[in-house]
Amino acid sequence: MTDYPKPPFPKQPQAVPGSQRNMHPVPDCGEQSYKGSGRLQGKIALITGADSGIGRAVAIAFAREGADVAIAYLNEHEDALETARWVEDAGRQTLLLPGDIAHKAQCQTLVDKTVERFGRIDILVNNAAFQMSHDTIEDITDEEWVMTFDVNITAMFRICKAALKHMKAGSSIINTSSVNSDLPKPTLLAYATTKGAIANFTGGLAQMLGPRNIRVNSVAPGPIWTPLIVSTMPDDEVQNFGSETPLGRPGQPVEVAPIYVLLASDEASYITGQRYGITGGKPIL
Repeated sequence: MTDYPKPPFPKQPQAVPGSQRNMHPVPDCGEQSYKGSGRLQGKIALITGADSGIGRAVAIAFAREGADVAIAYLNEHEDALETARWVEDAGRQTLLLPGDIAHKAQCQTLVDKTVERFGRIDILVNNAAFQMSHDTIEDITDEEWVMTFDVNITAMFRICKAALKHMKAGSSIINTSSVNSDLPKPTLLAYATTKGAIANFTGGLAQMLGPRNIRVNSVAPGPIWTPLIVSTMPDDEVQNFGSETPLGRPGQPVEVAPIYVLLASDEASYITGQRYGITGGKPIL
């Protein structure tokens, strides 16, 4: 709890979607620390936004727990290749799937290529997200609002719908929500709204898929140190990121990954329709 860096952090503006390798400090995704114990042995996982941040940490953890991993990402090729290297270093197979999930066809393509390579999907992690910071609603264009919804929630619906025909009883869907679903940050209006929708979507889908014995849960991270932060927030917010939490710092991606492992594993066989906060002490409702 005390080993990870605390703010203030240096100014480090990046263009969207950001690069993990250029962050200071570089996020800890468990590259050197996460140790697996075979909890996902032989499973097949598809993870969106898996090139960096939480997605990379989950991919590394899943691989070290014994899963093969399909890595979906936008266009951050260098970061994605590094994630793939960590998966392969764990002795597991990987598949790189670049493309924009704001487009319906790409959502189907992710599923088709994963199934073509691995034969099925046991774990689906919908983690990719887009956000931008604005001081007023007038600053948000229609195009940006629609794109935020297309990436954050509409793609989730489309990928789930496409993947379900390839998921058997015992499979798991895990959606990344946010502490913003309960405590919406006004400058992240569009993003926070989609994160509330994800929490609702997860609860409803879990009830719908219960009779098929497919579990659906969501994770609600608080401030986690990822490329999304440095590429979409003002410099002063980046410098002080996470300072408002009771722990006084942002979380590292590796600190979020274990809850995804639990929810993906057979140990969570009676856990569905739930949301788990990883917030550094900020309560969620």
